[in-house]
Amino acid sequence: MWDKLAEQYGTPCYIYKKDIIEQKWNAFAEVLKPISHQICYAVKANSNLAILNVLAKLGSGFDIVSGGELARVLKAGGDPQKIVFSGVGKQDAEILAALEANIGCFNIESQFELGQINQLAKSANKIAPIALRINPDIPIKSHRYIATGLKENKFGIPIQEAIELYLYAKTLPNLKIIGIACHLGSQIQDAEPYEIALKKLLHIIDELAKKDIHITQCDIGGGYSVHYQSEQGFNITELGKVVLPEFIHRKLRLLIEPGRAIVAESGVLLTKVISTKIQSDKNFVIVDAAMNDLIRPALYEAYHEIVPCNPRHGVEKECDVVGPVCETGDFLGHHRKLCVEAGDLLQILNAGAYGFTMSSNYNSRPRCAEVMVVGDKSFLIRARETLEQLWENETCLPE
Repeated sequence: MWDKLAEQYGTPCYIYKKDIIEQKWNAFAEVLKPISHQICYAVKANSNLAILNVLAKLGSGFDIVSGGELARVLKAGGDPQKIVFSGVGKQDAEILAALEANIGCFNIESQFELGQINQLAKSANKIAPIALRINPDIPIKSHRYIATGLKENKFGIPIQEAIELYLYAKTLPNLKIIGIACHLGSQIQDAEPYEIALKKLLHIIDELAKKDIHITQCDIGGGYSVHYQSEQGFNITELGKVVLPEFIHRKLRLLIEPGRAIVAESGVLLTKVISTKIQSDKNFVIVDAAMNDLIRPALYEAYHEIVPCNPRHGVEKECDVVGPVCETGDFLGHHRKLCVEAGDLLQILNAGAYGFTMSSNYNSRPRCAEVMVVGDKSFLIRARETLEQLWENETCLPE
């Protein structure tokens, strides 16, 4: 299979399996079936139109953080009423586009944003549905770059200011308070942080009810871990044990925002070995994928398993798998044991999330193709960029 895909689409190339995406989404849906809920896929994890369309057909909602993601979801057939717009820096044009689309909810990150959206909604003759994103100050075991629920992070509203800000929001005529939200970070391996956060949010909901502010949806965010190396994959059943007892008797809809947990394991970055090299008694395997294709190892020192598509019989040697980009940080894996030669194909596993979506044209490298495998068939869902596309929006100065 891999040889055929490489021949047909070239390398490097992202390969996704549709059935895995569907299985992961359905697993969340099955656990939450007893209560009112909405799964809002976090678009930033992988925003390819084909993937968004697969999820839209399953009934998924979408968590977006930009006007571009809004446009993608709508283009892919997503229901605007199932869209939640998060993010600390929403710009006026993005907010107006979301108001025009009649999205389901804006997750508000500051008092400034309350006033901003109220004014824009007034100018558009709209009523904006809102939730306040609360920062619950809960530590998680994760890389510091992907923790979002601590008081020193830029996200959300300090929990001690929540009630006061809800009361202020109630005075703004073009806002409709419908929800409360939080997001703790990424690669959370157990349900305990969600349990702690949920108790804090439910306490605020009960206090708001006493002040005649009635919350109808509670968004506990995403961040559910997947297995890359030492991390364990998140147990969705454990999440059910936390949320079902709290929601089963409340007139309250639960929202969750899984991204990585739905698409990571569906994706492989397929790459070809260019050459092998020994330098100062260190072995290097040089491949045609690079940090511009998959930046997670360079950015977070993230681990992705790397396996040969057609294993050879021979002695495995410890090596670093590196790309052609002119940076020492251009690596895809350190200290891997492999037996490979030039021309061999490698799979970089669990690359369906934060792979292509974070890729770039660094070193003037065209971004690679994306392919969806459906049963025994494959479909090109994003063509490989051409050299001409690298500069199609650029011009030289006039003579």
